[in-house]
This record gives sequence, structure tokens and C-alpha cells, in this order.
Amino acid sequence: MQQPILLKATLIKRYKRFLADVRLENGEIHTAHCANSGSMLGLVHEGNTVYLSHAKAENKLKYKLEMIDDGSSLVGVNTHLANKIAAEGFSNKLIKPLEDYNNIRAEVSHGASRIDFCLDNTCFVEVKSTTLKRQQGIAEFPDSPTARGAKHLNELINIVQEGKRAINLYIVQRTDCTRFKIAKDIDSLYYKNFMLARSAGVEFLCYDCDINLNTITINKPIEIIYD
Repeated sequence: MQQPILLKATLIKRYKRFLADVRLENGEIHTAHCANSGSMLGLVHEGNTVYLSHAKAENKLKYKLEMIDDGSSLVGVNTHLANKIAAEGFSNKLIKPLEDYNNIRAEVSHGASRIDFCLDNTCFVEVKSTTLKRQQGIAEFPDSPTARGAKHLNELINIVQEGKRAINLYIVQRTDCTRFKIAKDIDSLYYKNFMLARSAGVEFLCYDCDINLNTITINKPIEIIYD
């Protein structure tokens, strides 16, 4: 996926979930929109290099926070991009377990939830953006409690019980992880539902991304640790 033109800056602080103060290279200080409802644990240290895109003209804030360099990897922190990255992965047959599907529909209602994608009317895929890394080489989800995420797992279970295929796809928007696990110390309910979903037949996939200042694309599958 092609990135917009990015502007380099330095993080001052992130606050109120969706706001971040940054200092541009010319010394100007701006408040940027942060499209990430999670804690962004481990990423929002003062002094980290960040990259911004220009917001639409009608937006109140001039910039959007897109990436953070945490010293180990560029990390895509705009969670809205995860679905776009996944959709491009489906279309370009980059996600091998799903390469036989062709008809891709986004934001499909099912039960009390909206599932991110439905493929060929038989396979439902929920996408989760992942940025957390606390141990060397291990990505984790979630970085803060997510009642919505737990609800989506329950809906995927319902889909399996209807005889359809249900998948939770974790998109790791960083390049320095080779394994993935659920952060059960952060959200025990999500972990419980994750294990229930696995027992019920929900499938789990995890892919990292190839990230640079110009593009973000699906890269390779990552091993999921079940414990």
C-alpha cells in the first residue's frame, strides 16, 4: 500500500488517546491526530522519531500520526490502515491460506457485530492491528483491554457454528517480530475468548509487514504462540 508523503518530527507526548504533540524539524510544535485507540505501550516515549501525514483540509488538526521509530523498527500506528493492508493482501494473493477467495466485501454485518471482511460469502475475517512488542521478537495483542475485540471473537464463534469459516487476522505493523501471542496479562477476558474461539474452530493468522517511508505491505506469516 502506498504511503502518503510523510513528514519527520519528534514526539513530545501522546494524550487523550487521539492526540499527540510533536515538534517538526523546523522547531514548530503541532498537535497531531492519533488514529489509535490503544495504549501504544512501548512506543510513546518522549523524543522518539515520528512520521506524520497531512490531514484533509476540513480536519481541525493539520497532521496525522502515521509511524513511530522505536529504535528497533518503524511501527505503523494508524490502526485504520490495517484493513487497507489486509484488503491489498487479499487482492494480491499475499495471504496464502486465503488466496483462493476472489469476492471481497468489507464491513459486513453479522449478528450484533460488523465483521471487517467477507470472502466469497463463506469466509469472515476480522482484522486486528498489532504494534506491541515487550519481548525480543514477540508481537502481542492487545496493548490495552478491548471489550470490542472480545465481542468480535464471540461473533466469529457464532459464524463457525453456522458452518462457515471464521478467521481472526492479526496485522503486525512492524518488522522485528517472528512470533505472536495474546497479552493475557493486559486483557484476561480477550485471552479467554481467544482460547474459546480456537476450541470452537475459529482460525487465527498473523502476518508482519514490510514497512518503509513509502509503502506498507503484507510480508510473511508469523508463528502464533498458544499458551
